[in-house]
Amino acid sequence: MGDQQAVARTLLTRPTYAEEAGIALADRPAPLYQLLVLVTLLSTRIRAQVGVAAARELFAAGYRTPQAMEAASWQERVDALGRGHYRRYDERTATMLGTGARLCLDRWRGDLRRLHREAGGQPPMLRRLLTEFPGIGPTGADIFLREVQTVWPQLRPYVDRRAVAGAKRLGLPAATDRLAGLVDEVDFGRLASALVRVALGEESAGQLSRAGTAR
Repeated sequence: MGDQQAVARTLLTRPTYAEEAGIALADRPAPLYQLLVLVTLLSTRIRAQVGVAAARELFAAGYRTPQAMEAASWQERVDALGRGHYRRYDERTATMLGTGARLCLDRWRGDLRRLHREAGGQPPMLRRLLTEFPGIGPTGADIFLREVQTVWPQLRPYVDRRAVAGAKRLGLPAATDRLAGLVDEVDFGRLASALVRVALGEESAGQLSRAGTAR
């Protein structure tokens, strides 16, 4: 147990994907929408770091709200994605971002807290509502819920299959309650995000295990 907690503490030093994308995640309309944009980008078959870089370019261009994203031209969105080297899916994704921004405005008045309330904070309903956005399937919904649990505490502890896969590679518990017992409740979202990095091979399971043992 002690070694497992040490490994978990090491994982907590890693940034979340939202942090890497420059999102100061909070239970407010703009950062929640920015997370939705990041999830849209990460939902394609592209490396996570490319998705993060593309999100940063979109946000640097000022497209941090659904109003701004919709107001941007299709070509402006394509150009921002290109600057983030998000080239393979740039045209289709530029269209989806515009359509998703309009859906966010029409259905949720630009505030995804309304989506949260309509779902009653229940993960199955949240997943269903999230998959109504273009480009976001079950995996994308999992990404959103995994990251947003940092600011939607009633979701904690939330894990998806990728986080569980990362835990198994590190010899950590696969059972959600036991995994959650390794860290403080408020840190669980960060732990889950770091476990996905392990599952995707962005972090070496061997190095993390050795670092944890050395702490």
